[in-house]
Amino acid sequence: MRQAGSVTTYSERLTAPISWWLAACGFAAVWGWILLVVTTWAVAIAVTVVVAALTLTVVSRFGSLHISVGDDGLRVGQALLDRPHIGNVEMLNRAAYRMRMGTGADARAYLVTRPYLDRGVLVSVDDDRDPTPYWLISSRRPEALAAALGHTGHAPEPSANQTIRETPDVEEG
Repeated sequence: MRQAGSVTTYSERLTAPISWWLAACGFAAVWGWILLVVTTWAVAIAVTVVVAALTLTVVSRFGSLHISVGDDGLRVGQALLDRPHIGNVEMLNRAAYRMRMGTGADARAYLVTRPYLDRGVLVSVDDDRDPTPYWLISSRRPEALAAALGHTGHAPEPSANQTIRETPDVEEG
């Protein structure tokens, strides 16, 4: 819960794309059709409504996320990174984001990503007591999120225990 007098400088609500909602409705319709073939209309409609409610709830819960930046710090879902512990902030394009999610990832990082977004922000954690080196956050507006966090430049270099594979140049000949 927000404290009285807390000012929010950035707020973003991520929701699942329309294709996910349509897929959930289609899934329910297929179940209804299958049951219509083997049972009565009443059973088919009841099952379609139940399956639709369940799948739409799953899409809503999994696809939804609230990101905000305020006086207290960065809040992503229920997690809070206090303002004094926000380190360097880096906007990530598609390639850098995918690298940080894959071969360039640190197992200790806090990832708040959504599969329907391919850009985000990397926020390093400036707290010696916290083993988490950084937060990787999906965002539809990474430039605005980084600006609200006080974008300070590049993210820290990968640690020695991180493996980053580079694609070797292929000579044509």
